[in-house]
Amino acid sequence: MPYVNIKITKGNTTKEQKQNLVSGVTELLEKVLGKNPKTTFVIIEEISCDNWGINNTLVSDRNK
Repeated sequence: MPYVNIKITKGNTTKEQKQNLVSGVTELLEKVLGKNPKTTFVIIEEISCDNWGINNTLVSDRNK
């Protein structure tokens, strides 16, 4: 029973893109590891850009 947690910054991803992520990850696990899609969980967490940092800078400040 695979569990995949994807974390992305909030506000830039459409529902369709999220659906494509869930489908793509599920298909990949089935293809590569032979996992059953019916028991594969994919969670997408959206993190505020104020709570995500890269290279000593918050993403919210980098996007200004």
